[in-house]
Amino acid sequence: MAKSAEQDGIAALLRLAAQLGISDSPPSPSPTLSTNSDHPSSFTSSFPCLGHSLFVFYFPDAGGRGLAAARDLRKGELILRVPKAALFTTDSAMADAKLASCLEKHRHRLSPVQMLAVSLLAEVAKGRSSQWYPYLANLPRSYDTLANFTNFEVKAFQVEDAIGASEKAIALAKSDWKEAVSALKELDLKPQFLTFSSWRWASATISSRTLHIPWDSAGCICPIGDLFNYAAPDEEHSPENSEDTHPDVSVQRLTDGGYEESKSSYCFYARKNYKQGEQVLLGYGTYTNLELLEHYGFLLKENPNDKVFIDLNGGMCTSTTWPKDSLYIQPDGAPSFALLCALRLWATPANLRRLNTTVGEDNRLLSKIDRMIDQYSCLRSAETLYQDNEIRDFFQAHGIKEEGYDYIQLLKARRYLERWKLAIEWRVTYKKTLQSCVFYCESIVCCLPIEHA
Repeated sequence: MAKSAEQDGIAALLRLAAQLGISDSPPSPSPTLSTNSDHPSSFTSSFPCLGHSLFVFYFPDAGGRGLAAARDLRKGELILRVPKAALFTTDSAMADAKLASCLEKHRHRLSPVQMLAVSLLAEVAKGRSSQWYPYLANLPRSYDTLANFTNFEVKAFQVEDAIGASEKAIALAKSDWKEAVSALKELDLKPQFLTFSSWRWASATISSRTLHIPWDSAGCICPIGDLFNYAAPDEEHSPENSEDTHPDVSVQRLTDGGYEESKSSYCFYARKNYKQGEQVLLGYGTYTNLELLEHYGFLLKENPNDKVFIDLNGGMCTSTTWPKDSLYIQPDGAPSFALLCALRLWATPANLRRLNTTVGEDNRLLSKIDRMIDQYSCLRSAETLYQDNEIRDFFQAHGIKEEGYDYIQLLKARRYLERWKLAIEWRVTYKKTLQSCVFYCESIVCCLPIEHA
């Protein structure tokens, strides 16, 4: 019974999509589709909006309900067009005069996202009288974004960064709701739509389903287009690395979809070659698993873009100017460039501090040794040399007394001095290398874009 109700809901959604002009077919006549009733696309092929390139299917182990390839798809080809009139935005919702008046009144104190959330709740409150009802009825009843986590679930993270991000998301949602509730009341909505629970639902819908549009920072809700499940971007699927990109696709397009003024539509493109029946995915941003949870309510078991952020102790933090969000370990265990720099910056001064002398002191000592090697008279005036602690230690270590030198002792002392000089020269080089590391890591912050870290 539940499955039948879900199919009825999808059928109603596809009928609405067809009425709104949403289509997965090219403008030119489509090739004849297979009439094989065993193929899953047979359900959606009867609706003019889908069936040429895509069909709705359920992937139990890969995101749930999504879109599959109705035929073999070529990387870069246009697979779905959603006209501007089919996008739910604050502007389109303001066709309702009462809502438009309310939003205009509160525009100065509500953010674009809050305004879109108010618009969404106002539309949902219309029930079946809303033209968007077939779409709204197919939205999830609940979400797993961080703002919806309970205190117990938040504590289950155990990691301070994740707990902090969850608490921040919950606090932000509550603050946004308190600021917007007066506008919701002015719309005379039923009490159930004024609650924090309803606000969290609307906010999560916007966070997890909206797509970027150039005229509204809140984005748009895109029927059918929001059925694409997520694929993490990687170099292989980057358009600039494509060797078989469809010739009709602009080389400037760096995402799998976007609003195109020339077509007055939101257009989606195949991110790779797909075989018939494969799930068609959309790479809508580079996210860590925590960010996926925060904004979309899911995570990937294998996420190439995941990061484990390292909270450096106070001593380390004072030795680097790298932003905290650039200090992380990648899934393969490799530290980020910034983290390596930070660790070097922290470790280098520590190593330098553990050494007994500075480069300047060493250079002054080398000058004294040079004079001692070149002038035997310096060795005879040992009482002045003994005033230098390190030179005194040298004499004592080699059994050279302050007075009574003979020629043999002087030759022996000179050989020791020459080897000692080599050791000091090496340590000077070592210290200069450490100092160069500090200078390099500090200067790289200014000249290297952070996204390259």
